[in-house]
Amino acid sequence: MGSAAACHLARRGLRVLALEQFVPGHDRGSSHGLTRIIRLAYHEHPSYVPLMRRAFELWRDLEAAEPFPLLHVTGSLDIGREGSRVLEGSRSSCEAHGLQHEVLASSEVRARFPGYELPDEYHAIFQPDGGFLEPERCIAAHVSRALALGATVRTGGRVHGWRARDGGVEVRSGGETFHAAQVVFCGGPWIPGLVPRLAPVLTVERQVVAWFAVDDHARFTPQAFPVFNLLSNHGHFYGFPEFGVPGFKVGRYHHRSERADADHPDREVRAADEAVLRECLRECFPAASGALLRASTCLFTNAPDEHFIIDRVPESPAAIVVSACSGHGFKFCSVIGEIVADLVSSGRTEHDISRFRIDRFD
Repeated sequence: MGSAAACHLARRGLRVLALEQFVPGHDRGSSHGLTRIIRLAYHEHPSYVPLMRRAFELWRDLEAAEPFPLLHVTGSLDIGREGSRVLEGSRSSCEAHGLQHEVLASSEVRARFPGYELPDEYHAIFQPDGGFLEPERCIAAHVSRALALGATVRTGGRVHGWRARDGGVEVRSGGETFHAAQVVFCGGPWIPGLVPRLAPVLTVERQVVAWFAVDDHARFTPQAFPVFNLLSNHGHFYGFPEFGVPGFKVGRYHHRSERADADHPDREVRAADEAVLRECLRECFPAASGALLRASTCLFTNAPDEHFIIDRVPESPAAIVVSACSGHGFKFCSVIGEIVADLVSSGRTEHDISRFRIDRFD
């Protein structure tokens, strides 16, 4: 979110300073992992679909200036039993916004996409526009564009504090003090420390994804295997085709429901983490239940309702907070960068962000 905000703010001709405590594209937060799902059929709520449409446009705009693709279209499958929130939510979003989609029985999914071996009780919504982004490359592209447009990016300095001052803000980072008319906080799991009013509201959670060996690579290529969002007998899972590195990548939303400390996260992947993911493989992807090839940890920053927070801090109107992506935010970075630029430059945006207000928790 920070790299996208810096890019879009610089596009408006504004003077931009971006502060990053590590380096852009680091693996200590919520924005790494080689692939991130992008899906237009949005089961969480139909109001996300217009934002997602604009996000697709902006990703393609960013990609046009790069020597390599950022967004890979595979189609997406939202899978569950009839009446499940994933299946019915996806169907509602498709119908509300006229999205191209098909409702498939499990037998039809198995015939069309042989990497899937879904039990008979499952159904799926196939939406052909879904796919995945390469997050590290996306961040690098946003940062590169921001720098080319005149932004300054400082790394290796943590924000230690801030306060409203003289109609603007004062920010302390890396032993220096910076003054600005406005500040935008995109700190992910560090937001509870940066915006204290959100500390009682947000929870930071440990998340693990893993890559498993497959027995037939042809079934798991991006051309043959859509990304998925699956509400199964064992939990809510998501996954990807083989790409970039060997193995079928899978994760479980809210993994083992473990609270995490952003500064001291548990990065060790244990047998219990692998076991959670293998439950999904045994039930639906037995052809991808080979050896564990690699695993990665990241952090979710969750709001109680799992919707985003994009709003001005009520007690400090010169500060904007962009947070609580609740495990489904990366795909929106491009459009959220545009929204931030709208709010900073004109105080309003044409995008509907009413669902993301801070005061809904009051």
